[in-house]
Amino acid sequence: MRAAADAVEGGERTTTRVQLEMPPQAMERLQRLKEKTEAASYAEVIRNALRVFEALVQEHEQGAEFSLKRPNGEAVQYRIFV
Repeated sequence: MRAAADAVEGGERTTTRVQLEMPPQAMERLQRLKEKTEAASYAEVIRNALRVFEALVQEHEQGAEFSLKRPNGEAVQYRIFV
């Protein structure tokens, strides 16, 4: 992974350009998520994923447990590996 910072004029927020190398399977997953979520770019998918992951990690740090309820009513427990 390579990163380069790009300063924005006028004191606005600075952004960082990141170049990723991904195996084909990971790129296919990224493409599918972009299509399913109608994201404008791969960067949008990654930003959204980071927001969700960050929120889950914060909840995990506070002792929260995660589960989901399937349409058939089955509850499935998830573990966050940090």
